[in-house]
This record gives sequence, C-alpha cells and structure tokens, in this order.
Amino acid sequence: MRARGGSRRGRGSGRGVGGPIRRAASVAAVLAAAVAAVLVPLPAQATGGPGGTGGTNGALVHTDAGWIRGQATAEGRQFLGVPYAEQPVGRLRWKEPRPAKAWHGVRRATEFGNRCVQTSSWDPGYEKPSHTEDCLDLNVYTPGGRSAQRPVMVWLHGGGLTAGAGEDVVPDTFARRTGTVVVTVNYRLGAMGFLATGGLDGEASDGVSGNYGLLDQQAALRWVRANIARFGGDARRVTVAGESAGGRSVCTQLASPTARGLYRAGIVESGAYGDCAARERRQAVTDGAAFAKKAGCPDPKTALACLRARPAKEILAAQAGFDWAPVVGGAFLPVQPEEAYENGSAARVPVLNGANSDEGRLFAFGQFDGQGEPLTAERYPAALTEAYGPELGRRVLRRYPLAAYSSPTHAYAAALGDRMFACSALRMNTALAGRGPVYAYEFADRTSPPFASLRDLDTDFDFGATHVNEVQYLFKHFGLVTPLNAEQRALAGQMVQYWGSFVRGGAPRADGAPTAADQRTRPGRVLSLRTASAGGTAISATVHAEHRCGLWDAVPAG
Repeated sequence: MRARGGSRRGRGSGRGVGGPIRRAASVAAVLAAAVAAVLVPLPAQATGGPGGTGGTNGALVHTDAGWIRGQATAEGRQFLGVPYAEQPVGRLRWKEPRPAKAWHGVRRATEFGNRCVQTSSWDPGYEKPSHTEDCLDLNVYTPGGRSAQRPVMVWLHGGGLTAGAGEDVVPDTFARRTGTVVVTVNYRLGAMGFLATGGLDGEASDGVSGNYGLLDQQAALRWVRANIARFGGDARRVTVAGESAGGRSVCTQLASPTARGLYRAGIVESGAYGDCAARERRQAVTDGAAFAKKAGCPDPKTALACLRARPAKEILAAQAGFDWAPVVGGAFLPVQPEEAYENGSAARVPVLNGANSDEGRLFAFGQFDGQGEPLTAERYPAALTEAYGPELGRRVLRRYPLAAYSSPTHAYAAALGDRMFACSALRMNTALAGRGPVYAYEFADRTSPPFASLRDLDTDFDFGATHVNEVQYLFKHFGLVTPLNAEQRALAGQMVQYWGSFVRGGAPRADGAPTAADQRTRPGRVLSLRTASAGGTAISATVHAEHRCGLWDAVPAG
C-alpha cells in the first residue's frame, strides 16, 4: 500500500498522496518485440474514418499516428495502451515529450500499456516494481452508440508523482452514465519524470528542467485535441481531472501558460495540498546533484551521460528520500500556482475542487497503527511537537484535544488532514474565485468502505471518509467494483451526476439534491456529499470552522 507517494507508508503520504516487471532485455529488443506483438495487417474491408465507425462495433479508429483496434464491452468501447508520445527511452530519457511515431497496419489496443518506472506497493496489481520506461500510453473509454461531439474528461492518476498508472481507474460505467468520453493517462514518475540538474537545464526548451511528467500530461492533452473527435469526443469540451497527485497536477496545469487551450475545465480531488507549491529551481538542481551522486554519478561534468547510462532499476533505487515535484521558473510554470491564481494569470476556466472529511486518517494509520505502534495518549503531545514544532504543537494540542476523538491516532489525523487537505482546498477556492466559476465539495461519507488497497488489511481501524475513498464512488478502482450498500450506491449515483454535469459544461447538479454553490457568489458554501442516514447531501457553511482553518490559514501550508 502506498499513499500514492513513495515508500511503503500510509497511502496518503505521498500515492493518493507498482507493476509487473517486463522482460529484462535491451531497449531495441523490447521495442522490436512490442512492435511485433501489437501490429497486424490492415484488413482490406476496414473503412473506419472520423468517429471510428469502421470495423466490428466501431472499434477500429484511425489516429494521427495510425490505425488502432479496440474492443466493444458491455459499457461501450475501450482502446487501451495507445501511445500518445514517442517513448522516452535511450537518448530520450529526460527529454521533453515528442509526438508518437507513425506505424503501419493496425495496432491492437486491447491491453494496458507498461506502467512507468516505480516501486512495488500494496495496491492491487503492484506487488512488483516496474522498470519500464516505454510507458507513455493512454486509454480511451466511450459509451455505446454513434453519437459524436461528446464532452471529454482526461483523468490524471494519483500516486504522489512517484507511482500509479492510468489503469488505476476503469471509468467505462462513468462514461456510459454521463454520456462522456473518458481518457486515462500514464506519465513519467519519480526521478524519471522530475529530475532537475544543471545539465538538463541546458537541454530544456525554457531553461528549467524537472517537469517531464507534467509535460507528458500536456502532450496527452494535445493528443486528445488532435484525435478525440475520431472517438466521438468534442475537442472543445475537455475537462482535465485527477485525484491526489493527479489533482495536484491539475492545479499546476491551471497555472501553466503552456497548457492554455488544451482544456475548458478542471476537477481537483484532494490535490490542493501544500497549496500546490512547486520546487524552486535552485533547490531542485541542488537535489538533482545529490541524487546523481547517490546514483553513482558524482562528477557534474559527466553526471548526465552517466545517469542516462544507468539502468532504470538503479535510478529507481536511488530516488528514495528526494522530493519529486514540478519546478517553478520557466515557461511551463513561471510563478507558483498560488501566485498565478491570485494575480489572475491562471486559466480562466470552471473548476470543481474539494477534499474528503477524514483525509488524514490514512496517513496517520500508515505512520502509527499500520506500523504496529498505535499512537498513545501519553505520546500524543510529543507527536504533535515533532510534526509542528513546540509553539504550533501546543496550539494544535489545544484545538485537537484527545477528549474530542475516539483515539489519539484519529486526533492526530484530524490535524494532519485539516492542514494538508481541507484548509488548502478552501484557500484554493478563494484564490480561484477571482478568475472564474469555482464549485466546492467535501466527500463526507464516514461509513465509506476502505478503498481496495486497505480492504485486505487485518485491522479494525476506522478510516472514515479518508484520502482516496471517494474515487471508488465514481469509477471501478483498480478495476474492482466496491461493495457499497444501498445508501452508498445512491450517493455514488449522485456523485456521478455531479461530476458528469460539470464535465458536460454546467454547474454540478444531481437529481433531488442541491446544485453546488459557485464560490464567486456564495463563498465558503461547500457541497457536503453524505448518505441519507447522515442527513443527505447538502450545502454546508461550516466546513471552514469544522476543520479549524482559522488556525491553519495563519501558518505555512503543510
């Protein structure tokens, strides 16, 4: 289990913030085998053109790089493992993404592509690390029927920018129920996606390295703009969405001038942590030099060539302990996202932004109970001092007294989650409201079942509405159907309606429930997503106070 973020700790600590090892052969051999495996002759009877209507069940589509054949399912059509960029292997390691090379014949698009380089985790299917760099693929899900001009949602996975893959969610049912086309994306992770060095700065088009993973996301959005009409999608109505590190990616793309025109709306789920702050260039380059030394490439004059010659397995082994995140200062991200929101330079598009009511419980579990050492009442004050320092720790202790919580771990979790997620999201709403519609939500189903990575753990820990838990209400998480009860299924249906109406271009709405409040006209009003027995979904004016944001807004983001 990983909090979508790094080493094995609670899933929120970095993956909400895995993959089988492919054959160990040379790059050339792997590429040759891959081409042989996925290319088959173009059938003479194929007549598919724009919209992808040729072939069996409309599953044959001509992209700008060549023909692909997907498959029909009970929910519609799906096209898996479609390359959107030239694979970043060999000399293209730590290069900005380039358009995918054309191929001849028909490429089978019926299996997920490789996962990008990452460690193993407890998430289903991630029991072994992945050392594959040829991973810049995406997956397209469309409803049945021949309708064209459907709105599009591009989903960016979580994983702390060090883990995960587009396949982590299967949104086929969401696509059918909402009448949308959904695209899920792989992008480079960890050191492969975010290494910054002086040598790489010299190769970067804007003089600032370290943004390869998010540039991959922009390349995928450009692929969508060029190709999605052939799948029945409308390139003018693209919503970029994501959870945790995927949500953080969205809030970064909102501030990136080079992403302008690639989407018309954004959805940020639990992604505003740390106020979406990027690394400063000087620190990123300093860390890059330290990483190179750790990886066995200490000489600055030869470090880049040395690193490019290192096997992916060795790069992965050296990346632990470093912060892998976007870098501010170049054309991709001229200023910090928070500054872009406040000075009006961020994209002026509608945004749906929110967090979960118990985000911190996953992280606190990973830090204490998950390690077999539940936090005790005696240890609680010291744990707060370690986390926040003596002065702030005393203030936190007063605001989060043990008597108000079922356990010391839950008390610690409340402070952690409020600071990292709830209050950061509310601040982001305020900052964004000056440049377009902003709709705030909070997922508050405290009866929600733990998401798939946690369900097999031998624990009775109450995770509540923790980090990642809302994802399973929208999609098949890790391809699995979550065991929801009747009330939870009803809430899941509402959430799909809210998200779907927003993707289609309107305010988030659901049958028999209130429309989400626009923060421009109803600031601080949050759509609280709850089951009927907990009062039902409603507009709340107390979220800021419930999460003690008066305290956290006065201290640096965590």
